[in-house]
Amino acid sequence: MKGLRSIPRILKINNIDGYLVSCLFNNGESRIIDFKDLFENVFKIKGNDPALELLEDYNTFKQIEIIENTVGWPNIGFYSEDENGEQVFYHYDLDPIVLYQNSKLDKERSLIIGLMIKQARKEEGLTQQELAERSGTSKHYISRIENNKSDIEMLTLKKIVEAGLGRKLRVQIN
Repeated sequence: MKGLRSIPRILKINNIDGYLVSCLFNNGESRIIDFKDLFENVFKIKGNDPALELLEDYNTFKQIEIIENTVGWPNIGFYSEDENGEQVFYHYDLDPIVLYQNSKLDKERSLIIGLMIKQARKEEGLTQQELAERSGTSKHYISRIENNKSDIEMLTLKKIVEAGLGRKLRVQIN
């Protein structure tokens, strides 16, 4: 798994399928959060915890949205006094670090660049060392890319594909 370079933040909710929510994090990974499991087995919710309402009423749960770089429910929360003694509503949200740590990679949304490079390299009959020499990188770096252990910059990807593999790089956004 690639390490985080900064504190995890949620940028987008990709999709909601029951209590499984796929989110795009700021490190580029899409991850699936199983909120039913999170609430029942990690948080062990009980009593008057706002999450109990989310588990008991799916229509309420699916009102989930991005709130300040995490997910939350603007319709669920609690009232409390602020420093001026005024009643303030605080929506229910969850720490994005906890969400990241209790999620799994969304394989359907994962980039498969490493696998594509490995397959193309083998089709060309090249070793990692030969590909590295042709593209101006190192065997270690090619290995890390092929095993999804390292990020890759676009210009480096272009060198590997065009100079190393003798192919043309095409990027498509759907």
